Amino acid sequence: MITVAKTNKSSSPRLSLDYYLNQNYEIAFYPDPDGGYVAEIKDLKGFISQGETIEEVATNINEARELWIETA
Repeated sequence: MITVAKTNKSSSPRLSLDYYLNQNYEIAFYPDPDGGYVAEIKDLKGFISQGETIEEVATNINEARELWIETA
């Protein structure tokens, strides 16, 4: 007789939204050939943002990161 154990996905602990929001994600900044800057978080697939200054793109990417995590 073979017994197969069933796993219940809900039995694994889910981490809270705050956990993911408080993680430090590496942000890469690049100058945009058309002006301004582009920022990318490689850990969040396909995630980029733009801004005219480094400060603006940093603010934009952090706001967008929060929305992306909340949605995902």
